[in-house]
Amino acid sequence: MTGPRTLITGGVRSGKSRLAEDLLAGSPVVTYLAPGPVPDRAADPEWADRIDAHRARRPADWLTVETAELATAITAAPGAVLIDCLGTWVSAIVDQLGTWDQPLARWQPEFDQQVDGLVESWLAAPGPLVAVTNEVGWSVVPEHRSGRTFRDLLGLVNQRIAAASDDVLLVVAGRVLRL
Repeated sequence: MTGPRTLITGGVRSGKSRLAEDLLAGSPVVTYLAPGPVPDRAADPEWADRIDAHRARRPADWLTVETAELATAITAAPGAVLIDCLGTWVSAIVDQLGTWDQPLARWQPEFDQQVDGLVESWLAAPGPLVAVTNEVGWSVVPEHRSGRTFRDLLGLVNQRIAAASDDVLLVVAGRVLRL
């Protein structure tokens, strides 16, 4: 028997992460997967403050794994898994590929392989699993190719994980809508 797979999406500062943490609060074992950049207080104090706030909210017994290798980390994780967030994962994968300034058609197959691995591990893990992501396509079209690429890739990742999930929740201004 597998636990539920839940994707939580919404805008920035909408309450997604807190909801994800609340959903897994009663789980005896939780692995928190953080695929974003490791904070460097000297280079980006605002990012470091955000990470500190997230860490302070988590129970002390949750295992935190900072990695962009989500497929491997999901497979290795004991108990429940929380991924926060898929947007920072997309950035990390494109950084690893070194392709921000190249046309998407040249490297999308490599990116798609990473997504395939993520979806496979998402479906195979015993769960419960919760992933947080952002809705970034509801505003202006980004001026730069890298912004448009990020928006398009995250939209595709969100669709793939949503299709592989038991539940998709949209958070707007702290309110939750089941999709």
